[in-house]
This record gives sequence, C-alpha cells and structure tokens, in this order.
Amino acid sequence: MTDLSAEDLTAIYAKPTPRVIAKARPAIDAHARKFIEMSPFCVLATSGADGSVDASPRGGGIGFVHVAGPNQLLMPDRSGNNRIDSFRNVVEGSGFVQLLFFVPGIDETLRVGGRGTLSADPDLLAAMVEFGKPPRAVLNVAVSEVYFHCGKALMRSKLWSSEKVQRSVMPSIIEVIHDQTGLGEPESQEIVEERYKTQL
Repeated sequence: MTDLSAEDLTAIYAKPTPRVIAKARPAIDAHARKFIEMSPFCVLATSGADGSVDASPRGGGIGFVHVAGPNQLLMPDRSGNNRIDSFRNVVEGSGFVQLLFFVPGIDETLRVGGRGTLSADPDLLAAMVEFGKPPRAVLNVAVSEVYFHCGKALMRSKLWSSEKVQRSVMPSIIEVIHDQTGLGEPESQEIVEERYKTQL
C-alpha cells in the first residue's frame, strides 16, 4: 500500500465550493447557539505536546455545554475514569480543542474549535450543578471557529434509526477489561449500569 501525498489528494478530491469554505465562522451565531443548547452529547478532541491526539465522549442534560458568549463555551467535567488525558493536553499540550456536537434526530453536526483553559472556581462549579453534583472542573473554550457538518455521515450510518443491537451481544466493559488485563473481577452489565447510575 502506497501512502498518498498532498499532490495525490488534490488529484483525487475536487476543490471545496466557496460556500463550504465560507460556512466556517469566527463566532457562535444564533443557529450554532440553538444547536448547542439542544445538544446532550459531544466529542472533545485535544492535542498533546508530543503531537498525540485524544478524543473523549462528553454528555449531560440537554444544553449541558453553556454558551457564555459568541466566543466562549463552558463545559462542566463530570465523573469519569480519572485518566484526564484531555485535560492534561489542555494544560500541558497545545491548548487547542475541537468539539463535535450531536443532537438526537438531526443528521447534521456542529464543530466548534478554539483554545481551552481549565477552572475550578467554586462559584463557577456551584452554578453548574447537575445530577445533584457540582462538576470537578470546567473547560473554558475561547472559540475561534464554528461550522456545521452536512448530515451524510449520520445518514449513511443510520445513527438515529430505531434499529438497535442488543447490549447482550457484547460483554460488559468490566468483563472486557478483565479479559484484556487480568485485573479486577468480572461484573455483569447489570451491575455496571447500576454503579453508573450512582456516579453520574
């Protein structure tokens, strides 16, 4: 298999249309704000000092990421696995972040990029209580680019289709990790989900 060069790419792909270029905006407008305020889920991408890239799922109630202004987003950090790969990248790496927002039932997605910083200001944490708990930290994004992605990827995948696989086709995440590492004791999916509910 031969790796493609930049010249190869220009030969394979047509130039983007002027509208595709122009849709990238320097700030959050009314349409982007509405989308973010409807979104219960996004993916956070960050880059490390060594050039590594991390992508992490983030979720909460509808509108869990707060639009503080046309160039500012605030994302509360809820309970997780404590690896904090994304946040190490923010404080030790480039500081650049990208967020990809999803709204169930809508095939288009929204990308927001900028530079991130972290805060554990008590007043800010207290203002962002959800599931009965304050966040442990808040990601503050200074937004520099915002644009919508077309819906073709989600249409191809039928992501919002009512057709679903049964959870039982895969072992629980604890069983998977036990098989991979030999650490801990295997647990059923039911036990895992009950514990999740206490850690939201």
